[in-house]
This record gives sequence, C-alpha cells and structure tokens, in this order.
Amino acid sequence: MIVTANDLKVKGVSYLESLVRKYKEIFITVRGKNRLVVLPVEEYERLKEADLEMAIREAEEDYRKGKYVAESAEQHFQRLGI
Repeated sequence: MIVTANDLKVKGVSYLESLVRKYKEIFITVRGKNRLVVLPVEEYERLKEADLEMAIREAEEDYRKGKYVAESAEQHFQRLGI
C-alpha cells in the first residue's frame, strides 16, 4: 500500500493504523518517491531478530575459519582510530 505524506498529514495516525491492519506494509511517499515504510511492530521485531541471527551465524563462521583478531580493547580502538 502506498500513502502520500499529504494523506498522512491530513488523515493522521489512525489512518495508518487502519491500513496496517489491512496491508502487510505501507510505503509513505514524498513527491512521488518512497521515503518511509510502516510495518506492524511484530513484523519489525521479526526482521530485527532475523538480522541478529544472521549476524551471529556469520560471526560463528568467521570464528571457525580463523577470521578474527585477538587484541585488547585499547588495541582495537587504536586500530579503528577511535
């Protein structure tokens, strides 16, 4: 579902709430271009959890392959230029 920023401004959050119950995601456009996406919070949390699980799997794989650096926090920050 696509909603213009003007629709949102005029109709308000209750309009979004009614749409999010009907559609899985809502794209908000500004001047005809997609700018924002509104998702049910449960969907957002599911996506964040999937991202975290993928990051953990990648880190575990890197560890198994020996793709890591053992260093102190100070050395790490120095290497990063922090």
